[in-house]
Amino acid sequence: MSGRVVRASEPASRSELRVGEGRGRWVLLATSLGSSMALLDGTVVNLALPRIADDLDASFGGLQWILNGYTLALAALILLGGGLGDRFGRRRIFVIGALGFTVASALCAVSMSVPMLVGARVLQGVAAALLTPGSLAIIQASFAPEDRARAIGLWSGLGGVGTAIGPFLGGWLVDAASWRWIFLLNLPLGIAVVAVAVRHVPETRDPNATGRVDLLGAVLGALALAGLTLGLSETSWPLAIGGLALLVVFVLVEGRTAHSLVPMSLFSSRVFSGTNVVTLLLYGALSVVFFLLGLVLQGPLGYTPLQAGVATVPITLAMLLLSSRAGALAERIGPRIPMTVGPLLVAAAMLLLTRIQPDSSYVTDVLPGIVVFGLGLALTVAPLTATALGAVDDEHAGIASGVNNAVARTGQLLAVASVPVVAGFAPGAMVAADDLVDGFHTVMRAAAATAIVAAVIAWVTVRRTAAPTAERPPAWHCAAGGPPPGIEAVSAGE
Repeated sequence: MSGRVVRASEPASRSELRVGEGRGRWVLLATSLGSSMALLDGTVVNLALPRIADDLDASFGGLQWILNGYTLALAALILLGGGLGDRFGRRRIFVIGALGFTVASALCAVSMSVPMLVGARVLQGVAAALLTPGSLAIIQASFAPEDRARAIGLWSGLGGVGTAIGPFLGGWLVDAASWRWIFLLNLPLGIAVVAVAVRHVPETRDPNATGRVDLLGAVLGALALAGLTLGLSETSWPLAIGGLALLVVFVLVEGRTAHSLVPMSLFSSRVFSGTNVVTLLLYGALSVVFFLLGLVLQGPLGYTPLQAGVATVPITLAMLLLSSRAGALAERIGPRIPMTVGPLLVAAAMLLLTRIQPDSSYVTDVLPGIVVFGLGLALTVAPLTATALGAVDDEHAGIASGVNNAVARTGQLLAVASVPVVAGFAPGAMVAADDLVDGFHTVMRAAAATAIVAAVIAWVTVRRTAAPTAERPPAWHCAAGGPPPGIEAVSAGE
């Protein structure tokens, strides 16, 4: 979320909100709807990709960029968005993000070509980078300290409900109407978010957020990710090497900048560094599952969008039912074992998914991998995020959360971009059904190997001791959208 944790010393220019009061409920509604919009558009679009391909004559590379255009902008700018909110007003930046997301969604809905849709998706990602960090930061800054844990628990739960119905609603809209409706749905939601936020959400800032905004770091980070993404997706090694070189420059510049987007001092912690490497690898591995599985189910296996959405519901149920229990388990026995066993289960699930063939049965060939995948994610994600935040001082919990979220988005971005290289698909070409299944199997094996590496790194770098046991709200989230930004930072140091 935001790059800063709201401190107790922040002066209150307004009365503190309570969960049980009318204005507090309006704030929860605005922030929950806003963050849910951005989260759902990062995941439900997967279900629409086959129909978009048919309608716009999109190649496999075009489908990649429909996802990656959004993720690239969000990954590159999410830390900047949090910093802008801290400095210029969280409500102001949140409303600008919601307005931008609504307009960009309308452009997505009326797109008549792949380049136009990709451009609109990039604009959506930019808007999401302004919208997403503000939602939790507003709650932390606006509610009374004794109500913050409950407020964020409700915020997380409402987001969980939205994500749980996403596969049903998204699949039904694509099936019954058109893929364009998954974007049109954002228009009334976005207008409602802006109206409620302007009327009911108080303005807050971080008085300690001083100095210049790190625009150079944001530009270097965006160019580095763009170069790497283009290089991988187009199999252009000069571009990839250029992106890697810019990434090195980004790290060097951030290490010398007083008010950097990413304080490099955080990475002096072995646990923080190791946990973020695990995040990069694990979220990269799971992103290719969500990207390719929908294409395989709706292509060679002949599922409708609604059937494909329902097919992945066991993942959502596992996260909904088991995430908080996994977090409690990690607090009792320490995060090392859950963060090792969880990625191994994810790897096993990916190998199970290689059994999928055009004539496969859902119950015997698809469901086992889906169930094990959900169990692996449920066991891993909450301990992983809590460990990343527990590895730094309380005063840095906000920026640590933002970095961990940006790392997750980066892993998703680069993994999806690398699919043609790993699968052997020709850049810009259409992919036949048999080739898609064969490439899916190859990518699943590579993703399983990546998850195993993540498990090894977790075992080596994460301490045996239990995670911090400070009281936290119950958290639920969709792992496909990145880790829950800042949930575990509630009341840190306050």
